Amino acid sequence: MTSPGDLAADVARRLAAVDNVVAVVLGGSLARGESDAQSDVDLGIYYDPAHPPALAALRALAQELDDRHPANAVTDFGGWGQWINGGGWLDIDGRRVDWLYRDIAKVSSIIGECRAGRFGSYYQSGHPHAFHTHMYVGEVHHGRALADREGRFAALQARTTPYPPPLREAVVRRNLGEAKFALENAAKAPARGDVFYLTGCLFRSAACLVQVLFALNNRYFLNEKRSVETAGAFPVCPEGFAHTVSDVFASPGGSPEALRSHLQRMEELVESTRSLCAANLS
Repeated sequence: MTSPGDLAADVARRLAAVDNVVAVVLGGSLARGESDAQSDVDLGIYYDPAHPPALAALRALAQELDDRHPANAVTDFGGWGQWINGGGWLDIDGRRVDWLYRDIAKVSSIIGECRAGRFGSYYQSGHPHAFHTHMYVGEVHHGRALADREGRFAALQARTTPYPPPLREAVVRRNLGEAKFALENAAKAPARGDVFYLTGCLFRSAACLVQVLFALNNRYFLNEKRSVETAGAFPVCPEGFAHTVSDVFASPGGSPEALRSHLQRMEELVESTRSLCAANLS
């Protein structure tokens, strides 16, 4: 079997030959040097919406490369929604290879917004918390260009360093407030034995705290996968953060006492995070 790196380079070369593909960028854990045997090969296909690649050409290439040779292996542009806006899940040489469309004009605009401290969070399949627009900035920052026509991706990447202080402040402020509010909403759930609602509120609070810790440590957030473990290893982080979150979700319990105990532990974690923010934000 071809190595993931060699496979990515070969597929990127073929994609770059398609007219109007602006850049092909290796993303995900492979680009960050954190991959394991189960990791997919993620390839961002950047295009200009004014002159997009021909879908017929992309589909023909996907059909040729995919081990199953399907006729419609990739979607239309926008086929998966506003933010994860299409692509394909391919099997190439026995390995999962994901093609992910990226509108380079939209990504450029979002980078500008985030540098000014403005971001949004949206419902998106595949993201249990939300799709946060600053994730585009993280994708560009961590991406590794395998093909870059006219250096347009490199120009985007240069705008992601350093982590923008206005974005740091905005992410921390909004998510710290939401982390506390989610637990306040759950205050009556333990007495009612409402495990479902309480667990949802606990997850939202924990997910918001993850956002806070990534920003507080000037790290771009990419997705929820392994994010608690990653945040728990940051230099600025409440003691026992990852252990507490994992322990709470491993067994939320069913009795009012158990549910109340887990709610209290998360409340303490929010307060510890708030104290860190006060000490580390000027």
